[in-house]
Amino acid sequence: MHIYPDAKTVAQAIAPDEPVILNRPHAARRAAAYFTDKFPGKVLYAVKANPAPDLIQILWDAGVTHYDVASIAEVRLVRGILPDAELCFMHPIKTRGAIKEAYFTHGVKTFTLDSIEELEKIVEVCSDPETGEPASDLRLLVRLRVSSEYSELSLASKFGCDLTDLPELLHLTRQHCDWLGICFHVGSQAMSPFAFVQALDRTRAAIAQASVVIDMIDVGGGFPSIYPDMEPPPLEDYFAIIHQHFEALPIAYNAELWCEPGRALAAEYSSMIVKVEKRRGAELYINDGAYGALYDAAHVAWRFPVAALEDDLRDPLGDFAFYGPTCDDADYMAGPFPLPGDIQAGDYIEIGMLGAYGAAMKTGFNGFGDAEVLVVEDEPMMSLFDGSRRREASDNVVSLR
Repeated sequence: MHIYPDAKTVAQAIAPDEPVILNRPHAARRAAAYFTDKFPGKVLYAVKANPAPDLIQILWDAGVTHYDVASIAEVRLVRGILPDAELCFMHPIKTRGAIKEAYFTHGVKTFTLDSIEELEKIVEVCSDPETGEPASDLRLLVRLRVSSEYSELSLASKFGCDLTDLPELLHLTRQHCDWLGICFHVGSQAMSPFAFVQALDRTRAAIAQASVVIDMIDVGGGFPSIYPDMEPPPLEDYFAIIHQHFEALPIAYNAELWCEPGRALAAEYSSMIVKVEKRRGAELYINDGAYGALYDAAHVAWRFPVAALEDDLRDPLGDFAFYGPTCDDADYMAGPFPLPGDIQAGDYIEIGMLGAYGAAMKTGFNGFGDAEVLVVEDEPMMSLFDGSRRREASDNVVSLR
C-alpha cells in the first residue's frame, strides 16, 4: 500500500469523489505502548471501538494480548487474526449458541454476567456435553452498575447488577468458577479520574457485603481521548488513582487489575477526507455523515477536529454545520465546525479522531458508505500521547494524594 505524508497530499494526488479513511499505524502503536507500559495491570482492547483487522494486529504487535469481545462475530474475528490472544466475552447477555461456540470452539474461558439467569446459562452451556459435569476452568466476572455522571456518554442504564443484589450473585458465581472478578463501566469519555474513585468505592462496599474471595477487578473502559472542548487530564492521573484505590480493596493478595480501553487506543488511528458537494450559507453538504463515520457527530453532537485542505482559502474561520449525503433530514451534524469562511463546493476537509467508533459505524444506507482506506505518516489532529500535558494534575476533581 502506498503511504502518503498527510491528508493534503492525498487530496491533491487523487481528488477523491468518495470519502477516504486515513489510518496512522504509528499513532495506534504509540497509544498501545502507552497503556501497556503505564497502566498497572492487564490491558484489554475493546474491539467494538474499531474491529479493523489491521488495527487489531497493530495492537497485538505493540503488546496488547487481551481482547474484550462482545459478540460471537467479534470472537471469530479476533481468533482468526490472533490465534494466541486471550479473548474475554464481556457482553453481560449472550445467546446459548454464542457461549457454546466461544467456549468449546475458540477456547474462551472468561465471561461477564450481571444476573442469576446469565450465570445459570453459562454454567449449563459450558458443562461437559457427555457427562454433564460442570466446567472447572470458567473465569467469571460479575458486572456492577456504577454511575456515569463524570462521562460524556452514559453506560449506567442497560447493564450491571445493583449493589443491593450483588452479594448474592457473587456468592452464587463463586461456586461455579475457578476465578471470580468484579467489573464495571463508568461510561464513555470519562472526563475526570474521580469517575473511577466512585466506582471502586462502590466495589469495596460490594466485596465487604459479600465476603467472598475476589481474584480480579476490571475497571472497564471510559478512558478518554481528546476532542475540541474536551481536553481530559493526562491518563497517568487516571492510572495512579485507579492503582491507589485498587491496592486498598479487600481482595486476594494476588488479585489482578484489568482495564478495557477502546476509544483511547483507537481514536487517534484514523481521520477522514470528505468533499464539500454544496454550500448553503453556513451549511456544508459533504459526502459522509450520520449513517457513516460521523454517526457520533449527528446523534450525540460530538465535535471532531476539522481542517480545510485547500491552499487558496484566505477568510477567517467561521462556524459551519454539515449535512451528509443521504436523503434523510436526520443526516445532519450541527457542530459547529470551524472552517475558512470562503470554503465552497469542491473543496476538501479532513475530519480527525475518527478511529474510535467512526469507521466502525459506517453503513451502506441509501447507497452511500464506500470509502477508500489509505495510510498517512503525519501526526493525528489531536493527541494525548505526544508527551505534552494538557492539564495539570491539580485541575482534577480529586487529588492524587
